[in-house]
Amino acid sequence: MLAPAGGAAPDTAVVLLHGYGSDGNDLIALAPHWQGVLPGALFVSPNAPQPAGMAGAGYQWFAIDWAGDRLASRQTGVVEARPILVEFLADLWAQTGLAPERTLLAGFSQGAMMALHVGLSLPAEQRLMGVIGFSGAFLPPEGFGGADLARPPVCLIHGESDDVVAVGHSIEAEKMLREAGLDVALQVTPGLGHGIGPEGLDFATRFIARVAAK
Repeated sequence: MLAPAGGAAPDTAVVLLHGYGSDGNDLIALAPHWQGVLPGALFVSPNAPQPAGMAGAGYQWFAIDWAGDRLASRQTGVVEARPILVEFLADLWAQTGLAPERTLLAGFSQGAMMALHVGLSLPAEQRLMGVIGFSGAFLPPEGFGGADLARPPVCLIHGESDDVVAVGHSIEAEKMLREAGLDVALQVTPGLGHGIGPEGLDFATRFIARVAAK
């Protein structure tokens, strides 16, 4: 957790969701890059709820079926992990007094899958300030596109050479979200693998500046 500089009460929350086999210390490193556009933000980067299946690894939001249908395990996984993240957000809002519209949800890889699924499955009255997915995939929640679900602006960033989660997942997500009428921005970084590069980070920062100003 990283509080606003100067000790002032936060006016925004940024929740950062790490990828498979990592922990909350990973994405908290993004905070210094975004404090300039969100000087009053509280940055929170929780550990995922389960130990990762690999020996010596960190945590996972859900298990991956490495030998079977990986896509099916992702869809099942985000649905099963959703209540944990929803409860975390509710506790955050209750403890800080911040509203969903002053909350940014961002994630990398498996964390991006969670951010996109949960951010677009919340009720309409809990519309987030924005959702950012680095190197992830969109696994649509039940009822996606309906008027009763939140429709936050979405930023998708992916390395063109990603060999862990193919860039096609973000391209497909952008198309699906745009066709549903959402505000969505996509940046594909040439030559980048499964990671976060400076171009994508700058793209995300510009997205944050735009949605924070609304």
